[in-house]
Amino acid sequence: MFASFEKPLIMGILNVTPDSFSDGGKYVTVGEAVLQAERMAVDGADIIDIGGESTRPGSDPVPAAEQIRRVVPVIEAVRSRLPALSISIDTTLSEVAEAALQAGADMVNDVSGGTGDPDILALAARFNVPIVLMHSQGTPKTMQDNPYYDEVVGEVRSILLEQAETALQAGIKRERIVLDPGIGFGKRKQDNLDLLAHLDAFVELGYPVMLGASRKRFMGALCNVQEPAELVTATAVTTALGVMAGVKLFRVHDVKENRQAADVAWAIRRSRESR
Repeated sequence: MFASFEKPLIMGILNVTPDSFSDGGKYVTVGEAVLQAERMAVDGADIIDIGGESTRPGSDPVPAAEQIRRVVPVIEAVRSRLPALSISIDTTLSEVAEAALQAGADMVNDVSGGTGDPDILALAARFNVPIVLMHSQGTPKTMQDNPYYDEVVGEVRSILLEQAETALQAGIKRERIVLDPGIGFGKRKQDNLDLLAHLDAFVELGYPVMLGASRKRFMGALCNVQEPAELVTATAVTTALGVMAGVKLFRVHDVKENRQAADVAWAIRRSRESR
């Protein structure tokens, strides 16, 4: 899926939670969730990322049993309705990830970078599936209390390399490890901007890179926008910049707009590389 950069991949966000920061409560029934997955597939999503726990700033952890109750029926239904679509499980817990993979998911997205439940790495190796390792300073409950870095790009890069090495030692194949600098997860506004300005520093590590800037609060502050749903254009800008920097995967709420941004930026990048 990630070894060759044929074109950027779009991961559509499907939160089956009551309290996610942007779309909580919209897709809590299986029927609503499947319809949204179908809409995202039509709009150009390559992957659907299904999560049963909000990771917004200040959120509380959700027990594994409740996450499983929320996500497994949705994964089974989406896999049945859209058999060719890749499905990712958004969780930090190996118990949830295993139930999701058995239900039809084929990828793991771990916002703790494999530190929340180290067994998740061995699980990904056993199932031989890709895993996203994201950087976060602290937990969702506390991550925005007082984040601080001396030099955010270098520090995040170093931590992601350590997490990747741990994943390799757990038996995960190198080409199945995806790194995510964690925009908005324990970061100040300037930290997010610095990371976006230096995405190439993460691409240079040799692993596929994912960007998850969709509707993030720091862009609202820049644009004087309060509602996350009004940050579609701002998000598409980050997608285009990410494509030009070599990012391979984009996790977004608004698939159609970001598919267009990625496709145009990719055509420009290919034109530049062909000269």
